[in-house]
Amino acid sequence: MSNTSIHVSDYDSISNVVQHYIDGAISGRGDDMKPVFHESATIFGYIGDDLFAGPIQNLFDWHDGNGPASELQARIADIDLADTVATVRLELDNWTGYRFTDLFTLLKHDGEWKIMNKVFHLHA
Repeated sequence: MSNTSIHVSDYDSISNVVQHYIDGAISGRGDDMKPVFHESATIFGYIGDDLFAGPIQNLFDWHDGNGPASELQARIADIDLADTVATVRLELDNWTGYRFTDLFTLLKHDGEWKIMNKVFHLHA
């Protein structure tokens, strides 16, 4: 197998992970997005002046309380891949009225891509 086909496969797998996250956002259930995150994943970003930081469960809890983002528009703006690590920039409009830029770091762990960290910017 050539390196090109390996990378195409990895890009597709990473895109699928991100789509699973987006689908979970649309559903409004944190448990729907949980499988694409590593169990030790973290989240960081600001909501106003307040730092939102800690284990990724904080995102799932927020999401459960926030509800479905049925009109969410999402676009993968960038995927940068280096063998077993990757970064993704995701632009999200109308997440229940909010606009976010999400930056994910991913690791290929036991043959599967997992989100290890989410850093976000909440646009004014």
